[in-house]
Amino acid sequence: MKGNLYVLLGVGRDATMEEIRRAYRRLARRYHPGINPGDAAAAEHYALVTQAFDILTDPVRRREYDTHGDPGTAPAEEPRIEFAGFDFSVRAEGASASTFGELFADVLDPGARLPRRAERGADLHASLEIPFETAVKGGAAELTAVRLERCAPCRGLGVVERAPHTCPSCDGSGRVRGIRGHMIFERRCPTCRGRGVVVARPCPACGGEGVGSRAQAIRVVVPPGVADGTELTVPGEGHAGRRGGPAGDLRVRLAVASHPMFRREGADLHVTIPVAVHEAALGARLDIEGLDGPLRLRIPPCTQSGQVFRLRGRGLPVGQTGRGDLVVTTRIVLPAVLDERSKELYRELARLNPEDVRRSGGPTTSAAGTAATTTATPTETLADSR
Repeated sequence: MKGNLYVLLGVGRDATMEEIRRAYRRLARRYHPGINPGDAAAAEHYALVTQAFDILTDPVRRREYDTHGDPGTAPAEEPRIEFAGFDFSVRAEGASASTFGELFADVLDPGARLPRRAERGADLHASLEIPFETAVKGGAAELTAVRLERCAPCRGLGVVERAPHTCPSCDGSGRVRGIRGHMIFERRCPTCRGRGVVVARPCPACGGEGVGSRAQAIRVVVPPGVADGTELTVPGEGHAGRRGGPAGDLRVRLAVASHPMFRREGADLHVTIPVAVHEAALGARLDIEGLDGPLRLRIPPCTQSGQVFRLRGRGLPVGQTGRGDLVVTTRIVLPAVLDERSKELYRELARLNPEDVRRSGGPTTSAAGTAATTTATPTETLADSR
């Protein structure tokens, strides 16, 4: 790894574990591939930040970095297996004799010779229902999730310091032996890394894992215009990493609640408004509710039930500057009760307009059989902000 790890994370050489973690979370939220899809430079920087975090949160690796400098991106050196001779004092016959494959099974098994290292936390998956207005305008929502959190006593490292003592794995020699049949193999002790002494022990609170379960409220920022089923990624809010590893991500699937008035289709909002008979016949200016507050819609005379008006740019946000449309459908509503005078007026209307609407086909329709759509533009003043 090129460059100073402390500079890469933006912390001083005397930074505490908590300061390093805060710096990592801040940079992860900025450069995470989920936040910058398709940005190769951001992905590369995120990988470097993660490697720096892995090194500086491991006490041993950090001490070696402070002493010797850049450790490179290669994994820590694995203990080299060395042949140490034969031991014929033990019989190795019949069932106790090793096959050729068994002979090297232990010494070639990386898991058997490497100490457990820091691991990245698993991603946390959750569902969150948000109000229709939050999905449209954006905002913040909160969910409660049970996740693996960093162990407080050991600060997530899985070990706690104590006075130096003889390594129990190698009895202070720094080397451990393995026997297969009559052959003896020797390697550097993985527990103390060949030093013969250890200065830490597994944390009793978390059993050396560095994490423990905890329920926690998590704030999720919802961008404007999200659709039902959208999955958001919140970097660093997943399960905590084991033994000081970086945390996973929180992946939230959104469920948008229905609205009593609006219906969404893509970036367009649809709404049906009731219109009185006299308003439809004579034309009127109607007050309707829009996303940004009240609007005034002018309907022309002889408006039919089911006629559609499209108000450009009054729908949901699209990208940084675009917006969908507000689509308004009219529904003519008759009075609940007609007095004798009103009935007489309707009879007079029928005498003056004897046309059979069932024979004439009713209102003008499109080829699909639905009422024609009128586009409300600013020059027509069909939709005026109030």
